[in-house]
Parts: sequence; structure tokens; C-alpha cells
Amino acid sequence: MKVAMCQTNIIWEDKEKNIEKCIEYIEQAKKHNIELMLFPEMSFTGFSMNINNTKENYNYTVQKISKIARENKIAIGFGWVEEMGHKARNKYTVVNSEGNVLADYAKIHPFSYSGEDKYFVSGASLSKFKFDNFTIGLLICYDLRFPEIFQALSKECDAIVVAANWPASRKKHWKTLLKARAIENQVYIFAINCVGKVGDLRYSGDSCIINPNGDVLSSLSKVEGMVIGDITNDVKQYRSDFPTRKDRIPEFYKTLL
Repeated sequence: MKVAMCQTNIIWEDKEKNIEKCIEYIEQAKKHNIELMLFPEMSFTGFSMNINNTKENYNYTVQKISKIARENKIAIGFGWVEEMGHKARNKYTVVNSEGNVLADYAKIHPFSYSGEDKYFVSGASLSKFKFDNFTIGLLICYDLRFPEIFQALSKECDAIVVAANWPASRKKHWKTLLKARAIENQVYIFAINCVGKVGDLRYSGDSCIINPNGDVLSSLSKVEGMVIGDITNDVKQYRSDFPTRKDRIPEFYKTLL
């Protein structure tokens, strides 16, 4: 599977210009025969709490990206803001090369430290999709700090996408937690972040592909660009060679939480 993470400097709350930038990167990706293209959290607005400016229904961004995917014969994962009455949901959606929705995920853990929980409703379910010979799960940014949902996804998933707007001030956490989630769950991690600066907040990117052993296969820091990987699904073999998962005792863990 040829996958690319598009690490963008998101233009603040400007959906049209960001979608234009998306198209430019897709044109580049086609030259590399990319099959799956992934963009950061809130791909076309940035991590904005101005939900009256950003929230929408399925009739705008999802339809636009579906059309782009269909015209370019490429699958696309992207973040957007779904209207939920007076509040919103932080969403990540994947459409296939025919423009059909493969998976649709609402962020389970709004980032209360930044006040996200005041504007965004928590998602209520996990989401995964089949692509090539992979089963891929979807998570968003702050979800990375909660290992339980990674364990739940890894029961069926070979890879997990983590789409984020993760600040440079906590990049050490980002890099460490991504490796930990790959190692403890024996999955590939496709981590896609943004770059640039919004107010006093700076983003350093550090998008990467990590294998089940915790090795960084490809990464990019500080600048816009694509992280590209040609990934073979060797997860079952890796888990067979180093079968730590069989020693989990979920019934016991339930008594502790």
C-alpha cells in the first residue's frame, strides 16, 4: 500500500484556499502512485474554536473532497467540523477513490486543557476501514494520550491513523507516545500533523510512519511536504514472532478501571 501524509501549513479558517492546497498535493501524490492520502486534524480550517465559522453538515467539505477523490482516483482522509446543534463534532472522514465514505470518526476525547470540550461533543464509537489488505483505525490528536482505545482498535486493526494539530511545545510527548502505541499494540502508526504558527502556538509537524517494532520508517519536521511510505502488511507475522498480545488479561484490567 502506498500511503502519503500531507503535512500542511493550514491557512486559518479558509476552507477554499486549504482545499486548493490539498488539490496541489494530490497532483504531486499521483506522480508517486499514492493510493491513500491523509491530511491533518481539521484539515481545512485549523484547530479553531470558532465553530460558528467552521461547522457544517455533509453537504460541503465531504462532498467536495469526495469529488476530488473521484476525479483523481485516490483515497483521501481529512478532518472537518460537523454541526451538532449549538456545538460541533471534531470529525475525520476517509473516502475511497470512487468518492464513497469508507470511515467516519468523531474525536472521543476533546482537549479540555484548550477548552475544546466547551464547543465540541465527544464521539461515541470507534471507526475503522479496510484498504488494500489492511484494516485501519482512525483517531484524532488528544486521543493519543488514552491507550485503551488503541488497544480496542488493535484487536482488528493492522494500522492506526493519528491525525493531529499537535503543538511543538509538546513534540516530545507526540514522538514518545506514537512509538509507544505502535510497540504496545504491534500496529503501524500513520501520524499526520500540521506545521506553521497560529497566534503564539507553533506546530513543528513531525509527521511519521512507525512500524510495529517502533521504528520510524519515514518522517518530516518543520516544513510542509509529504511523508510517503510503501507499506507491506507484515503485522500478523510480527505478532506471531513476538506474541506479547496473547498475555493480555482484559478481564483483570476491568477490575482496576
